[in-house]
Amino acid sequence: MTNDLTARLADEKFVSLTTYKKNGDAVASPMWIGRDGDALVMWTPAETSKVRRVRRDPRVRLSACGRTGRVDTSQPALTGQAELIDDDREVLRIESIIKRKYGFVYRVMTVVEAIAARGRKPRVGLRISALHPA
Repeated sequence: MTNDLTARLADEKFVSLTTYKKNGDAVASPMWIGRDGDALVMWTPAETSKVRRVRRDPRVRLSACGRTGRVDTSQPALTGQAELIDDDREVLRIESIIKRKYGFVYRVMTVVEAIAARGRKPRVGLRISALHPA
């Protein structure tokens, strides 16, 4: 069943990634997602709060969501462990998984981000594994 849920989440356009603050409060962010074998992967700017939270506490929760992060609570969720990936070659490999899945939308959004940020921000990958139904 976990593999079915993993495949189902990997097929979603957006997934809510929940990470945890020091005090245990949950913080959710809508993310693009891809599949890499048995793991799910994401690609995000290196200097985000979610990266700092994962560095401190690798526990995460994933749920299907819309573009704005709204989660349909009737849908199943997975919990797992996030691993930060900062090796340049591996980050590029994860980026290529995301790029393949999102195609034209990926290209538009990365250009818009580069213009808004006055250059491309350094990125890290997140590999989510040890997935279990929430």
